[in-house]
Formats: sequence, C-alpha cells, structure tokens
Amino acid sequence: MISRMEIQETNRMIAEANLDVRTITMGISLLDCAAETLPRFCENIYDKITMSAKNLVQTGDDIALQFGIPIVNKRISVTPIAQAAAALRTDGDGYVEIARTLDRAAREVGVNFIGGFSALVQKGSTQSDYLLQYSIPRALAETERVCSSVNVGSSRAGINMNAVARMGHIIKEAAELTAEQGSMACAKLVIFCNAVEDNPFMAGAFHGAGERDLVINVGVSGPGVVRRALEEVRGADFETVCETVKRTAFKITRVGQLVAQEASERLGVPFGIIDLSLAPTPAVGDSIGEIFEEMGLERAGAPGTTAALALLNDNVKKGGVMASSYVGGLSGAFIPVSEDHAMIKAAQCGALTLEKLEAMTCVCSVGLDMIAIPGDTSAATISGIIADEMAIGMINQKTTAVRLIPAAGRKIGDVVEFGGLLGSAPVMPVNGYRCDDFIARGGRVPPPLTSFRN
Repeated sequence: MISRMEIQETNRMIAEANLDVRTITMGISLLDCAAETLPRFCENIYDKITMSAKNLVQTGDDIALQFGIPIVNKRISVTPIAQAAAALRTDGDGYVEIARTLDRAAREVGVNFIGGFSALVQKGSTQSDYLLQYSIPRALAETERVCSSVNVGSSRAGINMNAVARMGHIIKEAAELTAEQGSMACAKLVIFCNAVEDNPFMAGAFHGAGERDLVINVGVSGPGVVRRALEEVRGADFETVCETVKRTAFKITRVGQLVAQEASERLGVPFGIIDLSLAPTPAVGDSIGEIFEEMGLERAGAPGTTAALALLNDNVKKGGVMASSYVGGLSGAFIPVSEDHAMIKAAQCGALTLEKLEAMTCVCSVGLDMIAIPGDTSAATISGIIADEMAIGMINQKTTAVRLIPAAGRKIGDVVEFGGLLGSAPVMPVNGYRCDDFIARGGRVPPPLTSFRN
C-alpha cells in the first residue's frame, strides 16, 4: 500500500519539481490479427486496438484527477508489424496502408502515439521485414501518430550491417519527405541494438512477442525532483550524492507503482512494468543537463559529464528496483538533446558535441537521441554513426539507440523546431571524414565472445 505520508510527499514533488507520470502505455498483441489479405488484416488490427484501448485515455484522466498526479501521455504499443503482417500477400504500399490504419485507430481512441511499426532484423530480414523497412519513410510522412523502430543488432546476434547501411538511406528519405516539417518523420524513428520488449516510451516502444495479449506499462519521470533533492546536499561527497539519487528514485517509482496498479485494475488489464527513466522536457527545471550543473559541472559536456551520468543512471536503477518488483523498460536516464533546454544550450555553445554524446551513451539508458545534424549529411555517414552506437550496445550488453534528424535544408547552427515534448534541436556538426567504403562491405559483425554464456 501507498502511505498517506508518501502521498503528501508526492504532492510536494508535483507542485515544486515537475514530477509526472510521463506515459501509461497499453501493449497490445496483434498476433491473433493475422490474415492473408490486406483489407482483412487492417480491419482486424483496427478492431483489436479500438476495442482494447477504448477506455485508456479516460481512465488515465480519471486517475490523474483523483490522485492529483499529472499523467502526460496515454499511448499504445503493438506487436512489431513485420511479424504481425508476415502472412500478408502485399507490397510496400500495403505496409503504408497498415500504418494509416494504426494512425486511424490511435486517433479514434485518443492516444498521441502508437508504437510498433517495427522490425527485428539483428540477424537478417524476412520479406516482411524488407517491405516494412522500405515503407518507413512514407508511413511516417503520411501519418501523425505512428512511431517506428528497427532493431539491427544484439549482444547475442551481432550487428546486421546490411540493415545498418539500409537505415542510413531510409532516414535520409524520411527527412526529405517531411522537409517542410523540420524532417519530423525522423523524430518518430529509432534504430536499436538490444531493443527491449516492454519499453513504454516513444518512439521506440513495441509489444514484444514474449508479452501477454494485453498489458499496462507505465513510464514515470522526474529529473526536476532529482535536481531539487541534490540542491539540498550541495557540496556533499559522492556517497551522499548517490544515496540522495537512490532515495529520490525510490519515491518517484512508488508514484508510478500507484498509477500502474490503478490503471491495471480499472482497465482489467494485467500490470507489466514500471519504467523509471529520467526523461527531460523542454521546461526549465525538468532537465538532465541541470542535474549535471547541480553536481558541479559548468555545462553538460564538460570533463566529468560521463562520470556524472554513470552515477545518475546506476543509482536511479538501484532506487527503482527497491520500490517495485517489476521495474523494466529502459529505466535510467535519457539524454535527448532537443527535449532538454540545458542540453540545447550546451550544444549551442560548443560544450556538448556529437562525440561526447556518443561517449555518454556508454553509460546512459539509451543512446544518441533527438540530435539534429546537417541535411546534407550522407546516408553512409548516418550509417557509420549508427554502427558506432550499435557496437557500444553489443559489446557492453546494453540497449543503445539512434534517433538522428538530418534536417533537410538546414546547416550547422540552425535550430529545428518540433514543438511539444520534442522541443527544438540545434543542428550539430558531424565529422566530415567519410566512411562509405566501410559501410559498403555489408554482411554481419559477429557477436562478442562474452555472448557465449550457456
């Protein structure tokens, strides 16, 4: 049970430090929607989603009103479409139509994003995987709420370099198709290594094949709460800092536990996991970069930033697992540049570079996230950046991801506006030396020796 004292403390965190439940995400399996014809498949998935999630938004709003806890987003994740649609006899246009159906279903139930227009190709691609990947640019350009992800590597399978090369071109095409919207399609596309099946956060959420038919996953966030707690121990040693982060993460996770239990009971859907991820927003006071500054760094990107992030990420996880038996997803700290006003400032003044961000991904929860780069960056260079990030995930047995926006028509120093929680991103410089011949080799990078654990 959640005690009255915890509720009172939660109210203070909400009022003073921007604590919120970032998302209630309903995972929906579409495996029972399989069909051989496109119209029947689209009808099946539309009916399954709209029936399963018809009360999701209202339930979230009711819980927020009753407990006074802001619940920012209500979302849906579905079975990777490349798997669910594998029996279809269709072409790339058919997959775009599936994306439109997902978009229509999301609009009908009122959620702001639906994830799962996805493929898992870490070892190779089926015909369905190929069709989905090549349809991604149009699918994201022609829909509003659909999010896509492609897993191209894992610590057990290695890295599918053919898929890595392919995704460089797909990202470029997606950027060009939405050039007038700041290449917005790329903000809804994530490339993963070691993708998890129960991630409630967009744009990388999908409902894994090992999950139940329906499940409720909750993502809770509170960078402002952590920063406020660290203000109270300013100048203290690192043991005190770690203990403060851990205790604060415990309290934040308890809020997520309360919301998850209520949502599960009211919707009649099993509870899955709590994802405690310090996910910033563009609002002042809700920033990972501000936490770094409170720890003693002049700017995010200064020497010591990777150490500070490692400390933060590890102790968030430790505090979270003490508060709930079912902490999962990506739990830790996110470093999306466009969604964090302090990170934006650090990038604009040159303190934070793409290379430093890559180093930071070795110890954070995800990877290179919401980073705008010049529109004339080549597909091969984008693939090279993806390959670097996938290698970090594969070797270190952690989830890594890339969400790059090669902003069409923009150059270094320009600012791309996305609006809402996605914020705005300064266009950052990319290493100008080429990697075309490296990417053109193709094939698969074998997994590391550490993958053999049986």
